[in-house]
Amino acid sequence: MKPLASPADRPGPIFIAGVGVLLPAARLLTRFDHHGQANLPASGGALIVSNHVSNYDPVVLGAFLVENGRWPHWMAKKELFDVPVVGFVARHADQIPVDRKAPGPEILAAARRELIRGMTLVIYPEGTITADPLHWPMTGHTGAARLAMDTGVPVIPVGQWGPQEVMGYKDMTFPRVFPRRTMHLHCGPAVDLAQFRGRSNDQQAVREATERIMEAIDSQVELARGETAPDSRFDIRTGQRVPKDSLRRCR
Repeated sequence: MKPLASPADRPGPIFIAGVGVLLPAARLLTRFDHHGQANLPASGGALIVSNHVSNYDPVVLGAFLVENGRWPHWMAKKELFDVPVVGFVARHADQIPVDRKAPGPEILAAARRELIRGMTLVIYPEGTITADPLHWPMTGHTGAARLAMDTGVPVIPVGQWGPQEVMGYKDMTFPRVFPRRTMHLHCGPAVDLAQFRGRSNDQQAVREATERIMEAIDSQVELARGETAPDSRFDIRTGQRVPKDSLRRCR
């Protein structure tokens, strides 16, 4: 395991204990096919953006980050912090509470502060496990783009494929670990968002930056799947596919 890339990632004992149990178990029960470790920043805050195919893929992504000196932090709805045991773990693992009833900018305020401080923050821009019948990344929410535009931290795209064989799409049943499956993960270079810096109030710029992030994730998912992504994207709100060209423009 590499040294910490950022002091803000320094984990507490609960976090360390959890990883000490989950990481060896994940390595024992599945194979890791990880690529692109060199694309993780050596220091400072980082925003990790990934596709979401299974309730198991946070384990795979978390293992990849921890083994490379970046301890991951997720944004979680604040109600979870009041749940016995779950809330205790979330607080002591330095996860970020989100008030979903707050105005948009306030939802991201805590994440913005932590990124500036040097934290490694993981966001699934789709907002949920993919509902695309083809299982490619769907249309993205704009939170990751806004955080990047406001803070200037590097946005690192990750593509995963294989976790859905352990726990299926929307499947919360006991993990299927036999036969032993391979978890494919590709981590790409930082997304170039320089032209959008400081423009988080410009809706067209936000949309363009969001789709640029999603296309960077697509590129890594293509490597993980060994397939070419379609030229349209599934929109969970309408149940329809949307041409990617149209997503680069403000709708």
